[in-house]
Amino acid sequence: MPTVSTHVAITLAAHVDHVFGLMGNGNAWFLDALERRTTATFTAVRHEAGAVVAADAYHRASGRLAAATATYGAGFTNTLTALAEAVQARVPLVLVVGDEPTSGRRPWDVDQIALASAVGARTYTVGRMDAAATTVIAVEHALTYRVPTILAIPYDVATVEAGPVPTAPHPRLPAPLAPQGPFAQAALRELAVALASAKRPLLLAGRGAWVSGAGEALGALADATGALTATTALGRGVFPATEYDLGVSGGFGAEGAMQLVREADLAVVFGAGLNQFTMRFGELFAPGTRIVQVDVAPAATHPHVSGFIRGDAAVVARQLVAALDSLGAQPSGWRESVDVEGLHERELGDELAADGRLDPRAVAHRIGELLPEDRVVVSDGGHFIGWANMYWPVASPDRMMMVGTAYQSIGLGFPSVPGAALAKPDSTVVLTTGDGGGLMALADLESAVRVAGGRGLAVVWNDGAYGAEVNLYGLKGLAEGPMLISDVDFAALAEAVGAEGVVVRRLADLDRLGRWAGEDPATRSFLLLDCRVSTTVIAPYQQEIIRINS
Repeated sequence: MPTVSTHVAITLAAHVDHVFGLMGNGNAWFLDALERRTTATFTAVRHEAGAVVAADAYHRASGRLAAATATYGAGFTNTLTALAEAVQARVPLVLVVGDEPTSGRRPWDVDQIALASAVGARTYTVGRMDAAATTVIAVEHALTYRVPTILAIPYDVATVEAGPVPTAPHPRLPAPLAPQGPFAQAALRELAVALASAKRPLLLAGRGAWVSGAGEALGALADATGALTATTALGRGVFPATEYDLGVSGGFGAEGAMQLVREADLAVVFGAGLNQFTMRFGELFAPGTRIVQVDVAPAATHPHVSGFIRGDAAVVARQLVAALDSLGAQPSGWRESVDVEGLHERELGDELAADGRLDPRAVAHRIGELLPEDRVVVSDGGHFIGWANMYWPVASPDRMMMVGTAYQSIGLGFPSVPGAALAKPDSTVVLTTGDGGGLMALADLESAVRVAGGRGLAVVWNDGAYGAEVNLYGLKGLAEGPMLISDVDFAALAEAVGAEGVVVRRLADLDRLGRWAGEDPATRSFLLLDCRVSTTVIAPYQQEIIRINS
């Protein structure tokens, strides 16, 4: 007779392809049913945080509902940092966990509902009679609100017989949000008039525009207005006409391109939260630029926004195109008057910095030349995030994942690789991580190597320090001892779990990457480049942070 755990597994498997996790007492029966009774694939990781991270990356690379599982107690509390990141990044994810028995808490149990709520995730607890229905409700909640949702199975309920598994209804999801009411419609018409008369219009898009599938509509709007375009770090590749795109805005952007952004007289922002990094701490736009934001958030998310339209990016972009057509508007001609290609130049640096270690800019540039074009880049958090973002272009937002930056976390890099690799099985997954975050996530180096195999590559920016802290606080005179990391041989660690490790002390050592890229992924090994870089070269985005904090 099917158990409660079987009801949960079969019902969830109707909505997900992959489940990432780590087995324990609280989820053993769920995993048994998932393996024996469903077609969903279970991928084991080595730390519970890695389960949520891998699922998070899987969603960001595929767009599909993510799923993870962990046991109760310590297994659940291990997920909290990764769970907080997924909440902040608005990732639809179902985390199946064991929980305390209905008879009450044991010495090793904690209030998991309160802990989940503290980081912004809601919990649904299954019972004997409603396991399938509760599972559908959890799926519906995750997809509707784009948020991780906890599905808890009490320990004494997990093995209770529950009868035949019912046919669960499909989740009911809301339609894309359109501007509602006369005020919203008036604001949309007024924006169309402003776009028609703008001399230097700019369109800025973020990950929300990608999620809404707004690329084609935004391309049409850019054509209709003659606007230059730019994106956030997580929105790159949204606009079809790359020849008119200024690239990533904010601290990752090329200085010449960012200066041109300040010349815009009207900027319309689609699906971007306008955080401090995108806004260059308030200096992205000139004081005279009018900024209008289009988003599904309840209100504008930055004080510099002077107009706000609540709605789905694709819906609003299409409505604006129609309104411009009815006005007989003509393109401004601004984008044709600018040499955009010449604005993307980056500083390359010399091979070695003053301390004799590699200049990370030179390393990043050379790696960018050698990487396969089909790459999917996954990034841990840390000072080094500037190098991949500035020197390794990607084709679309689902090929650049920065798991950790929404919550300002480090140590989530290695477990991102399995999720991205399973979501993009024909692509090369490239991890960029630091030595500090890499050591935090070391348990799932094995997971990355095992799952990605010859389609996986890790670049470790090994500077012997927590670089961001050295830059921010070392410069202020704080003791640097706690900011430093003893020399770690990541190449040797990689080889211990079946990868090929290369210590990179000179640019010529990167020639191995060029040869690796030309080999058959089926026969080559996962490659880890242990890049010994200098702490003396500070990324431009970090220089902005230093300036603001000084």
